[in-house]
Order: sequence, then C-alpha cells, then structure tokens
Amino acid sequence: MSAFPQPLTGMAAPLLRDNVDTDTIIPSREMRSTGRTGLADGMFAPWRYSDADTRSENPDFVLNQPEYRGSAILAAGSNFGCGSSREHAVWALAEYGIKAIIAASFAPIFRSNCIRNFILPITLDRAVVEALAGREVTIDLAALALTCGDQGYPFTLEVEAHEMLTQGLDAIDLTLQQAAAIDAWTLADRAARPWVYDLTRPAPIPPKEAARP
Repeated sequence: MSAFPQPLTGMAAPLLRDNVDTDTIIPSREMRSTGRTGLADGMFAPWRYSDADTRSENPDFVLNQPEYRGSAILAAGSNFGCGSSREHAVWALAEYGIKAIIAASFAPIFRSNCIRNFILPITLDRAVVEALAGREVTIDLAALALTCGDQGYPFTLEVEAHEMLTQGLDAIDLTLQQAAAIDAWTLADRAARPWVYDLTRPAPIPPKEAARP
C-alpha cells in the first residue's frame, strides 16, 4: 500500500457543507461494480454534474473550478461522511486523488474507512476549518501538524492509525507485525489447553528457532 505523502502541500478545496452523506459522495446509481476502481467519475455526481448521464460539468461545483480541480485536500463541514457505511464512498475519494479531509467532525465509520484506505481525516475547530478553506496548506503527518502561511495547527490521530498511514500498512500488515508474539502465545496456550487444538497439525515454530539461519 502507499504511505501518506510526506509532507503534503496543496489547496484545501472548500466544501463547507454539513452532513454530507455517503450517498452524495458516491450515489448508489454510480456503484456499478463491487471493486474499488471505476468510482472516481461518479464521485459527488449530484453536485459535480449538471447532467449526470451526459457528465456535463456543473461549473459552480468546487472541484470543477480551475484552482481546485484535482485537489488532494478537502475542507469540509460537520458530520462529513454520514449516512450508510458504504466503503465505496472512500474508495471513490481515494481513486480521485483525495489524500486528506479537514473537517469539523466525521461520521465514525466513514472516518475509520478513510484511515484504512489511506486518506487522512483531520478534525479541527469549525472556525479553523473555515479559515483554511480555499487556501494552500501543508500537512506534516509525522509531526501531526498542519500549517497555513505562518500559522500552525496541531491535530491528533490514534497511534495505530498514525502507523498505518505513515508506513502504508493495512490492517492485515499491522497484525502481521505481531506474528512472533502471536505464535509465542499460541505455543503457550497449546501446551496449557491441548484439548482446544487439533494436535495432528504442526505447532508454530518457536520465535527463537524461527530466527536461526
């Protein structure tokens, strides 16, 4: 997987609407496959196009405006990503090229889906988000800091989420980092509760033995 770019500098495209739901981010009619690709064209279709069937662009929509077209950063309102838990909404944003969303608040499942698809959700006070909207910002994920001009704005992120984004690790990769500890626990538990296990199958190789050349 691709780690979050360090640092990320770009225009924070202003999308300061509250309660933007996942059906607006990617309408169900635009979900024509079960895969992660082919969704970017339908992202924000109700707002992005004056005619979704012909793909005639709505010139008033922020991402169709020259200064924000292709922006990797969104400045959003409150409760961004609410509604259904469809992960397709995050897949569409990621395929379009969105790397970070700065919002006053996020719907919890949407926020979790962002992290697992390597989009950084940054929560800041509403007044700060409004001040950043439409301006060039730099995001330093390693330092958990965002700057705009000479102003700095720290943000928070869970340790696990920070590790996933900075190293490009998905949930399985993160678990596999603990493989030695998992195997050691399994060996100890297998000895303590042999009736739980199928003893016809080989036990994990002890970590010290596995490390030998």
